[in-house]
Amino acid sequence: MIKRPDTNAQRLKRHKRVRAKISGTPETPRLDVFRSEKHIYAQIIDDVNGTTLCAASSNEKDFDGPGSNVEAAKKVGMKVAERALQKGIENVVFDRGGYIYHGRVKALAEGAREGGLKF
Repeated sequence: MIKRPDTNAQRLKRHKRVRAKISGTPETPRLDVFRSEKHIYAQIIDDVNGTTLCAASSNEKDFDGPGSNVEAAKKVGMKVAERALQKGIENVVFDRGGYIYHGRVKALAEGAREGGLKF
């Protein structure tokens, strides 16, 4: 019998390793990424106070088009950057969430950089 590896468990192990080194402060919060089959989500989190400062996703009402491609991820990155700049946040720490920095995760990061965030 062939058993498939539990890829989400492997991702969570990678995410724990990354989170041991990365933490968001009020001055430089953490830009967190979650990627599902249909959508992509981004949050800016202050880990010291345990609060989400702003968020954006491809699951929102005003988002048009499919949420599972590279263009959608770039739009979400630009949207979260726009909302962060409205709150006065410029510098963030990027948390790729255990995913490989490739494809949709990379497009979200590039969109956030184009939107004005520095990391």
